[in-house]
Amino acid sequence: MREIGAGIADELDPVWKALSDPTRRAILDLLRDRPRTTTGIVESFPHLTRFGVMKHLEVLRQSQLVRTRDAGRQRVNSLNLVPIRQIYERWVGPFQELWSGELLRIKEIAEKQDEVAPQRTLRKRKNTRPPSAARKLGRQGRNRNQDRIKILSETE
Repeated sequence: MREIGAGIADELDPVWKALSDPTRRAILDLLRDRPRTTTGIVESFPHLTRFGVMKHLEVLRQSQLVRTRDAGRQRVNSLNLVPIRQIYERWVGPFQELWSGELLRIKEIAEKQDEVAPQRTLRKRKNTRPPSAARKLGRQGRNRNQDRIKILSETE
């Protein structure tokens, strides 16, 4: 590995660069099914020029994600899974182990809490407010009662 500015460069940097482009990922998806000729790949991307597809294929070749062999007058491109496996082993594997350990720790904590604390039964909360229709009637009733009290107090 060699030092570069703020970080460290390694042999997988060209692979990350190649995978960063959606068109190149689409080419890899296409090659996942079976090897294809360069013409076949160009025909699968009608929105790109032949030159554009060739540039993408060159980046994929330089990153060793695609291998090319000559078959007569045609070039056959195939997917090379080794760099993808290297990325998996370098980045996914170690983090997978980390998260597996953390998830097991969380599971153990949850199981201990279940053992220590008896299960609480959920109580339904009493509805302290009457439904809206009843509230309206209640207001109307209070107003009537207040009116009756006024009338009675006035007559006394």
